[in-house]
Amino acid sequence: MKRQFENNLINWKKNGMKKPLMVIGARQTGKTYIIEKLIKEHFEESLSFNIEREEAIKDIFERTIDAEKIIEELELYLGKKIDIEKTVIFFDEVQESERLITSLKYFCESEKPYKIICAGSLFGVKLERLKKSFPVGKVKMEYMYPLNFEEFLIAIGKNILRDKIIECYKTMTLMPDFAHEEAINLYRKYLCVGGMPEAVNNFVENDLDILRFDSSILSDIKVAYIADMKKHVETKAESIKIEAVYNNIPEQLSKENKNFQYTLLEKNARGRKYRSPINWLISAKLILMANNIKRVEKPLKIYKDNSTFKLYLSDVGLLSNASEVTYREIINDEDFIFKGAITENYVAQELASYTNSLYFWLSNGEAEVNFLLSTPNDGIIPIEVKSGINNKSKSLNVYVEQNHPKYSIRFSTRNFGFENNIKSIPLYAVFCLNNKNI
Repeated sequence: MKRQFENNLINWKKNGMKKPLMVIGARQTGKTYIIEKLIKEHFEESLSFNIEREEAIKDIFERTIDAEKIIEELELYLGKKIDIEKTVIFFDEVQESERLITSLKYFCESEKPYKIICAGSLFGVKLERLKKSFPVGKVKMEYMYPLNFEEFLIAIGKNILRDKIIECYKTMTLMPDFAHEEAINLYRKYLCVGGMPEAVNNFVENDLDILRFDSSILSDIKVAYIADMKKHVETKAESIKIEAVYNNIPEQLSKENKNFQYTLLEKNARGRKYRSPINWLISAKLILMANNIKRVEKPLKIYKDNSTFKLYLSDVGLLSNASEVTYREIINDEDFIFKGAITENYVAQELASYTNSLYFWLSNGEAEVNFLLSTPNDGIIPIEVKSGINNKSKSLNVYVEQNHPKYSIRFSTRNFGFENNIKSIPLYAVFCLNNKNI
């Protein structure tokens, strides 16, 4: 399965690999698979160690964090010399060893050409709570997400369709009707399957037949996430709150006003009680946060309102599964209230796969723009999300009158078009907003 993340590892290699590469992402997003695949393709020799399973390797770091001594002990453990000129070393499940994380500083500072890659589930949580000093500036951090829709198309063998979508986006010309309908149909299937590699593989193995897709895969992933919430926390009370927030997100998104409300967790709840659990879920890459912007200026991060935000699940397939929406309702585009929430979560997931932060805009509670995109050439662009072909844009009109963007974007099931200074982009083409295509 080809992933866009492959380019990150290739670029790391091209840039000399001086800093250890640290891969952060949620469990079961395919980190171990893609790293080991690329190591075999791009390096003469490699070594892989799982810190969770190989206690002897973990013990090495308990004894020393000196880079040379670590290599010496690894050679003793393996019974052979390690050619550091040719060998890349991959440490998986590194959240199990704070000492290993600390040692990355010394691998970076060494004059020897060490090539270190590390990854792990809940790595982000470990970094947030790392007791030792984190090696700031000594590692190259990369984030791995579930497959976005572009990767999904490649995985299911629709490369030609993917190329046509990009072409029509760049020229703002209509997709042929049959191709548009095919892409919309695949987009709706993606809402059911999502981008978790195991789920996508099962969908492919069942000849893209959504009725044969094994939805228990998504249920099992959620069970694994809940188990992590119980295992990788400091207290049972904390795990209860983390699980409560995660399970509550579908309900939060079902509201007309999708801003997160603590009172839906419990009566009279306050932010100070649940902010830490929310941060845990964000660090674990299990959820995505979008912040309201108080002022539409670059950089958006400076003007975000931390008290007004939305939360999305990291994978739209997990949201569809958790909400118990039927495949028939999604595939047949039936009219149900939660369709808008699923669509918005999908767009959030797509944008998050190549942007570091998500933002939206509110105007005195009267108007709302779903997302704001800070572009390198066109300034801040408002994004409106529609689950169908509806093109009514009261909120977008309010934003335009107040902020005068270069243009606006509306995602819907309509074909490509450009009218009244609004780019109409089909929902299957959200991935085209990636900087490589914008």
